[in-house]
Amino acid sequence: MPPPTRRAQHARLVVEACRQIDRAEAPPRLDALAERAGLSPAHFHRLFKAHTGLTPKAYADAARARRARDGLADPSRSVTAAAYDAGFNAHSRFYASSQPRLGMPPKQFRQGGAGVHIRFALAACSLGTILVAESDKGICAILLGDEPERLLEQLQDSFPRAELIGADPGFEQRVAQVVGFVEAPRLGLALPLDIRGTAFQERVWQALRDIPPGETASYTQVAERIGQPGAVRAVAQACGANRLAVAVPCHRVVRHDGALAGYRWGVERKRALLGKENAVQPEPVSSAQPSNADASNSSRV
Repeated sequence: MPPPTRRAQHARLVVEACRQIDRAEAPPRLDALAERAGLSPAHFHRLFKAHTGLTPKAYADAARARRARDGLADPSRSVTAAAYDAGFNAHSRFYASSQPRLGMPPKQFRQGGAGVHIRFALAACSLGTILVAESDKGICAILLGDEPERLLEQLQDSFPRAELIGADPGFEQRVAQVVGFVEAPRLGLALPLDIRGTAFQERVWQALRDIPPGETASYTQVAERIGQPGAVRAVAQACGANRLAVAVPCHRVVRHDGALAGYRWGVERKRALLGKENAVQPEPVSSAQPSNADASNSSRV
């Protein structure tokens, strides 16, 4: 058999490092990971980031958050036990680190979002049915689909014990703003967003928001823009995890050949959104009536 390529060797080193991080009770130090891989810390750091899209520290933080979620999902274990089992050696550090990842305090996460108030409403738009939901931090979901029941199920699955507040007259204006934005994406959405994801997902989502309306970028280009050219597949997965349709414009990401594919809410909706963004906007009409001379002159232009 031919000797493995250098890239394959590097990939194996990174995989082994990921396994080491996953098994460790506390996040391993960078120099310890690098020494085991037989590389300098700086070289190992660059290599790990190129293959995973995350720094070793960010990967370790995500691994601890995953263990914390798993521990909190077990009703037989206390929050304190879940914290220490996940690798947090201080209760305060667990709360400070976990809340941004869980989207709520650990006790509320364990209770399926109990005590969290989320206002929502269903409406119709040119793309079908839309569900808009808002937490106390901002818009936390913009979901598109054909069946209202299915969209509501998706929201309930995310917060099974949260207090979902529907039919709130004060929320209708907010929904109207979001629907107006969907119909005319170039106008922008001047509303706070409650964006929650991993460090890598949030970098991808910010890169998507930096793509101007009417333009597109390939998954490869997005990976390059966040400085992770080898993380194309991870970029696609981050797009698929997006819960804020249009506000986080994953519809602007296309394949390398320009083909439309891989949109969570369907390729036809992706095509329709791009069409709306590329539509020529009408010039504002002046309320003043032109004189006969002006009309005569304009006919000769």
